Amino acid sequence: QVQLVESGGGSVQAGGSLRLSCAASGLPFSTYNIGWFRQAPGMERESVATRAWSTGDTRYADSVKGRFTCSRDNTQNTMYLQMDSLKPEDTAVYYCAVGPWTHFGTGTYWGQGIQVTVSS
Repeated sequence: QVQLVESGGGSVQAGGSLRLSCAASGLPFSTYNIGWFRQAPGMERESVATRAWSTGDTRYADSVKGRFTCSRDNTQNTMYLQMDSLKPEDTAVYYCAVGPWTHFGTGTYWGQGIQVTVSS
């Protein structure tokens, strides 16, 4: 059974940092693409960062470029999202995802979601 367990969310003031972690089990993590997504109240889920397993190519939403860093540790079956210089507009529920496709369609597994709140 595939499980993705997120941790590291919480509340922080603007300008602060948080690091999200997502521990995966039940699948060959190293050969899956990884991604972080978020959903703010009343908004659709959006992609924050994605990383291809084969090339390491990492793509970021324009709104987080230069502030967020997506990484993985295949020895620990864990992925991370380092979030620096946080802004109130980063407030959302964040989801980790692993999948066989970089568009994260069919076959994607999702974490349970974790709240990040940034106050001004």
